[in-house]
Amino acid sequence: MSNGFEPVSADEASDSRPTLSSQGLDAVYDIPVQVSAVLGRATLQVSQLLKLGRGAVVELDRKLGEAVDIYVNNRLVARGEVVMVEDNRLGVTMTEIVKADRAG
Repeated sequence: MSNGFEPVSADEASDSRPTLSSQGLDAVYDIPVQVSAVLGRATLQVSQLLKLGRGAVVELDRKLGEAVDIYVNNRLVARGEVVMVEDNRLGVTMTEIVKADRAG
């Protein structure tokens, strides 16, 4: 009887957690998740917010070229860079995977 896990490969010896086999993952492939890329944050008072108009600039807490945070279902999972994709649309390329905090 299979439990859906397979042993960790030698290349992953530093991470002792088992990985799910592709057969075990089939059940979750069609579950939608929300992916968000956060460029930065700002805190404003309501009075400042109400004064904003077209062309207003809101200064964020990030510097130009600094990595953006990538969230999946409101959980930080990676950092990346903003890139241009086809049809002048923006995308994000992952540059760093954020390890989950194993405390608890």
